[in-house]
Amino acid sequence: MIYILEDDNSIRELVVYTLNATGMEAVGFERPAPFWQAMAKEQPELLLLDIMLPDEDGLQILRRLRSAPVTRALPVILLTAKSAEYDKVIGLDSGADDYVAKPFGMMELLSRIKALLRRTRQTTPAEYRLGNLTVCPEMHQVKVDGKPVELTVKEFELLRRLLENQDVVLTRDRLHDEIWGYDFDGESRTVDVHIRTLRQKLGSAGSLIQTIRGVGYKIGEKSDAE
Repeated sequence: MIYILEDDNSIRELVVYTLNATGMEAVGFERPAPFWQAMAKEQPELLLLDIMLPDEDGLQILRRLRSAPVTRALPVILLTAKSAEYDKVIGLDSGADDYVAKPFGMMELLSRIKALLRRTRQTTPAEYRLGNLTVCPEMHQVKVDGKPVELTVKEFELLRRLLENQDVVLTRDRLHDEIWGYDFDGESRTVDVHIRTLRQKLGSAGSLIQTIRGVGYKIGEKSDAE
């Protein structure tokens, strides 16, 4: 089941029709109130969320979803105005998995949905353990030597993506695209900056994240610390 919260009737109806026509069950909502009522009864596999909404904007809704344990990992794709770069950045930093700028083509949207569903349908272990580092994706918890570590949404996603590919080198471009989005035009060293702050916060476990010069990063027991 895919939910779409979009107050533009033409967009909402087209998306719902297209998803249903391609074998994906979809339900649309014009306003936040009926969306929250539906969420209380059945949670979707993915949410398409417009930012500009009546009563409660999409960024507020996203923050509510990410603050609740039961919806913290719900895949969310933001539907944004083409020129609203600030909203895109805030949305991604607030925990959105991806975004599509309006006006968008249905083939592009379907491709983004399928790519995100493939990632989220992969079996995720209840807990990652590596050296003195423990990460629980479902509870969004990180511990080093048994002590909790507070990470931002993007830092957590970066750490989780590395752990999902333990001992595999991930390029900066891949990390950038998968975590910040293909069209994110932020600082070119965004990944490096987040890796640096992530290492600092992890303390003694920070050395588990290895720099592969000229390529990217990987995580593993053996450290080639900088």
